[in-house]
Amino acid sequence: MRIGITGHMNLTAATIELVRTALQRELERFDPADLTGVSCLAEGADAIFAQAVLDAGARLEAILPSRDYRDTQAGPSHRPVLDALTARAHRISYVAETSSVAAYAAANDAMLASVDRLLAVWDGLPSPKPGGTADAVATARALDIPVTVIWPEGAQRG
Repeated sequence: MRIGITGHMNLTAATIELVRTALQRELERFDPADLTGVSCLAEGADAIFAQAVLDAGARLEAILPSRDYRDTQAGPSHRPVLDALTARAHRISYVAETSSVAAYAAANDAMLASVDRLLAVWDGLPSPKPGGTADAVATARALDIPVTVIWPEGAQRG
């Protein structure tokens, strides 16, 4: 089973813990030996999911928007998290050499094209700009990819 992730980057500290617990519970439904989590490793939901996949004993596949993503787009506080996750990833692929809006969209499309189901850490609201969580959910549904929305009671965006 290949499970992808989409979700909000800006989560409150309390919400991070709620989401972590909810994702762990969701992943417990699957045999870790047969599970691959696919993530673009962005700050927030993507990184929380990736760590939960590794903690569950499953494989992590990272699809990054570009080779320069870490140095040009990841914030200083996210770089150590990104480094730790990529160090443990079973496979890493890059969709472009340099970061761009198109590279982010291509990474998301590549993730959706490679998964059997999608988890969405989503508050249910429309995306304020193209390529957000709501757009990823809509694309997955249009592709008939099953989507499970994760938004625990009390969750808030930061």
